[in-house]
Amino acid sequence: MIKSKKITNVLLLISLFVLLFGAGYKWGEYRTSIGKVDKAGYSILNTTAKNNKNIDFTLFWDAWDKIEKNYVDKKKVDPKKMYYGAIKGMVASVDDPYTFFLTPDENKQAKDDLGGKFEGIGAQLGMKLGRVVVIAPIKGSPSEKAGVRAGDYVVRVNNEAIKGMVLTQVVDKIRGEKGTKVSMTFERDGKEYTVDLIRDTINISSVDVKLDEKVSSCTANCSPVAYLKLSQFGDNTADEWDKAIADIKSKWDAKQINGLVLDLRDNPGGYLESSVYIAGEFLKENQLVVKQESTTIENKDYYVTREGKLLDIPLTVLINGGSASAAEILSGALRDHKRAELIGEKSFGKGSVQEALDLNAGAGLHVTVAKWVLPNGDWINGKGIEPQIKVTNTVAPGDTLTRDADAQLDKAIEEVLLKK
Repeated sequence: MIKSKKITNVLLLISLFVLLFGAGYKWGEYRTSIGKVDKAGYSILNTTAKNNKNIDFTLFWDAWDKIEKNYVDKKKVDPKKMYYGAIKGMVASVDDPYTFFLTPDENKQAKDDLGGKFEGIGAQLGMKLGRVVVIAPIKGSPSEKAGVRAGDYVVRVNNEAIKGMVLTQVVDKIRGEKGTKVSMTFERDGKEYTVDLIRDTINISSVDVKLDEKVSSCTANCSPVAYLKLSQFGDNTADEWDKAIADIKSKWDAKQINGLVLDLRDNPGGYLESSVYIAGEFLKENQLVVKQESTTIENKDYYVTREGKLLDIPLTVLINGGSASAAEILSGALRDHKRAELIGEKSFGKGSVQEALDLNAGAGLHVTVAKWVLPNGDWINGKGIEPQIKVTNTVAPGDTLTRDADAQLDKAIEEVLLKK
């Protein structure tokens, strides 16, 4: 009797398990069916809305179907491109040029850029007044050799107007394999010019150090001034910076130089943390470099956390309209703490912080998560930083700035010598 009851109980448990399993399986089938859309030749999964937004996607699929059925050139109807395009449009709806979606190829290219190597024309691009603008041509690149300048607006790529395109779309059209040609039309001072550029491998060195003796107020017996060009704040910047500073430090200790000019012209920025690290070379420990303010992430103040090697060297900083983001954080902090005078022209004016997020399948999303504020409380977004000493370089149309014509650098060196 006891044995019979045990068997009965076991059978009841098995029956209950089968019942629950069958119900779960059917529920899974149902959930899958409502989250799956079968199209001709492919299936679309995970279509159910999340977070109870109750969004009716009927209009979306209606537009999708109409494109597939009615568009004249069927070769251009690519489901993956339509899918990525829909995401780009969704992200662009927040109306922030620095918040954008990257396809897997674009995301890889963005990471390569900060790693210091890519193939293209060698021009850092940004957005200004809703237009794609050259923030800076890269030293030695096809764009610099062709006379492209910071502030030039991109009008057409291969004779295709780019008006209305987001930044990543334009970059995607410009980039390409080494040795291939791209025709670029730019606008400068209201006039257009077109150049054919041969794409090349662009290797970006963040830091370039040299001694400069061309100073109008310098006598034949004076010591030179160190010149340090910082082109971006990328993956390799800190290591390259440390090597350069070791050289400058040894010359400063040996009294072989009178001071330093830090050139941040045409520096489009990069990692915020890199700008804080470099500021620590010239500012004292615990001095504020920048404040980060946000409604979505924790507010944070960034302070100098190390002992710099060049705390007492006479210093001036060069900026212009191509100095953006992290370059503005560094120059602004040095200005606010009265550590250096800024010389040149007003900076670009980008005062926001982006978080680079990796998505499924290698795609990426750059999202504006905060704004940054300088130590004195300035938010320079859209305004830029005005230099204490304004100097404008005059270059003939189509020419590239040469050292002999660099009045900004001349003035920066003169100001350094006044500090010694």
